[in-house]
Amino acid sequence: MEFFKCWLTDFPWGVFLGCLLPLLLLWWWLSREINRWKNHAAELQDRINFLEGELDACRKSKVSTNVSVDAGGSTAVGSGGAGIVAGALGLTAAAGAAPTKKDDLKIVEGIGPKIEELFNNAGIYTFAELADTSVEKMKSILDAAGPRFQIHNPATWADQAALARDGKWDELKKWQDELYKGKA
Repeated sequence: MEFFKCWLTDFPWGVFLGCLLPLLLLWWWLSREINRWKNHAAELQDRINFLEGELDACRKSKVSTNVSVDAGGSTAVGSGGAGIVAGALGLTAAAGAAPTKKDDLKIVEGIGPKIEELFNNAGIYTFAELADTSVEKMKSILDAAGPRFQIHNPATWADQAALARDGKWDELKKWQDELYKGKA
């Protein structure tokens, strides 16, 4: 019992608490930083998993442009997803499949090379054709192409194409500066 009395009265509590308090603060700060790093690592892993899923979907839905029409008007499709897209939408290729005029649909904010290719496979080659296409039809073309394209929102694409069709490039540029990936 005398040991405890001696320990309580003779122990340098100031030195002990002076060392303990900074150590406790250091432990708290390190545990907080480690948790933050773990959360960041989990977010990065989620992003990697998402991108791997997108890559798998892309590999599964390779789109081919081999569409040919015989004299009877029936459509023959090479290997790939273009025929699936065209068949799902009830589209058929015309006898002269190559258009006389083809606009650069990538000028429309939100449309990239792959989406332009999908629209070309669906028979949309010009700004006028894109402007006359309903949002529902554009969305169905994107949906039929797979999950990689389902995230796009074509709500403003027809209006942008109408401005391009009419040659209102200044208005189009001004509006596109306000858009983000084709969304208002």
